[in-house]
Amino acid sequence: MTYFSHSFKTISRSVPAAIATFAIAISWAPAAAAQAADTDRSDAAKWGLGAGVALAQKPYRDMDRDVIALPLISYENKWISASVATLDLKLFSNEAVSWRLRVHYAGDGYEADDSPFLAGMNERKGSVWIGGAVNWKTPAANFSAELLGDASGHSNGSRARLQVNRRFPSGSFGVTPRLAVEWVDRKFVDYYYGVEASEMHMGRGFYEGTATANAEAGLRVDYSPTHRYTVFLDLRATRFGSAIKDSPLVGSASRTAVSVGYLYRF
Repeated sequence: MTYFSHSFKTISRSVPAAIATFAIAISWAPAAAAQAADTDRSDAAKWGLGAGVALAQKPYRDMDRDVIALPLISYENKWISASVATLDLKLFSNEAVSWRLRVHYAGDGYEADDSPFLAGMNERKGSVWIGGAVNWKTPAANFSAELLGDASGHSNGSRARLQVNRRFPSGSFGVTPRLAVEWVDRKFVDYYYGVEASEMHMGRGFYEGTATANAEAGLRVDYSPTHRYTVFLDLRATRFGSAIKDSPLVGSASRTAVSVGYLYRF
């Protein structure tokens, strides 16, 4: 009990701040909703509603873990795919490939009072990212890629992500391991992990970012007793690239996140 009371805190921030952290914690979790949708190739609209709880921690020094509970919402039709923090416009889709225009909100960044070590730092804001994405399904695995730019103008950065996953079904259960790599450019790293001259103090020196790549491994377990109901558990571990882990603001070279959720499909 002591570990939990000192290591975790329940979100008591504003709703936008909670959504920002939640977007990072379970940005991959809505894929659990897609498992049953894969068996339904019709163009009819599909809704999903549920609830999720995520346990996550940003990489900044002395920042507590957050426990966040927020609704899960998904919507899919022939032209649109939407879930928490992401909206896709399908430019071209068939059973194997889907090319998309993507709008995604990422809750990167911090406020100075999020951690004692960040006192005196200027706020780093989360951003809306816009770009292209492609999903490619093969008999061996599912592949996805995206290239996004910061449309909010906070970092003016770019990011790209490649991911591969495969679901192994067993009755009502499914296990989906995944591997991913995300590249972020110099502007992204400099904005979110850099230290400006006006922000320097003892133990927090000037730091300029460079482009880097983060590696991620994850595992999702889902249980669907019927087509409409899904319960999932998702685990994720991220290893930061050298330009991020070398920042004086970062306390660990890696981070982990856990989320659980329930989704009902209409």
